[in-house]
Amino acid sequence: MARRLEGKRVALTGPRRAEELGKLVENMGGIPLYRPAQGTVLLDDQALRNGIVDWVAHPPDWSIFTTGMGLEALFDMAGDMGVAQPLWDHLRAGKIAARGYKTANALKKRELTPIVRDDDGSTEGLIRGLAEHELRGASVLLQLHGDPAPRLVAWLEEQGANCRQLLPYRHIAPPEADLERLLGDLLAGEVDAVTFTSGPQVRFLMEHAARQGRLAALMESLAGPVLAVAVGKVTAAGLYEAGVPRVLAPKEERMGSMMVELARYYAGEAEPLYAVQPGGDGQRA
Repeated sequence: MARRLEGKRVALTGPRRAEELGKLVENMGGIPLYRPAQGTVLLDDQALRNGIVDWVAHPPDWSIFTTGMGLEALFDMAGDMGVAQPLWDHLRAGKIAARGYKTANALKKRELTPIVRDDDGSTEGLIRGLAEHELRGASVLLQLHGDPAPRLVAWLEEQGANCRQLLPYRHIAPPEADLERLLGDLLAGEVDAVTFTSGPQVRFLMEHAARQGRLAALMESLAGPVLAVAVGKVTAAGLYEAGVPRVLAPKEERMGSMMVELARYYAGEAEPLYAVQPGGDGQRA
């Protein structure tokens, strides 16, 4: 396994733990290319404060949490505002849904138990769990991270729920020059694989390619010589929704697992998933 990326050029688009991932690529015999597609992640202080005030004043029937980091930011801010206990009381009395094991662990730490969990770490899995409950006329507060979730929001509205969204963080795009360098490498075939560890990385790259009039060329590249690799199912779903037809992702949402899966792919032991429809289920090639 150790050298199965021999000679492969792997673009790393995530700013977080990029050096650690790069070292792993090198240990596997590959060549890491640091191509950040995501800039600063900022706590949206005022938006979060306003959201908490609204949450406490108008507690929803359902509270849906999608990230552990967002949940931590929510309680930290509520503590600073002196309303952590009322918030906790409302959550304990209401219905909670959670996506992802980190989110579930953050809730467990606060003695909060979701009655709905995803079955596979994805938004689609969360929707499957929520589908077993009557949501018509219910008020829902959806905690996201720093990126919208149009598929989930649209589904909730289709069920007749009244949905409010709270995004504790804002993702800031990296410099245009960084995105252009990544796009240029992808179109020129300078990389064998490109890894994504969050939805914003996908969004910023696609928006840049569209502004440059080269989105179709990017999709052609990602369908051919360049393999798109996602850290997990949520990020993979973002790639499918953006129009990328082929994505490799590990079963466990871990950065190390992502690189091991890429090594397995080049060893002929793993296959990417091909999208049947944007944002839909995939099928093995």
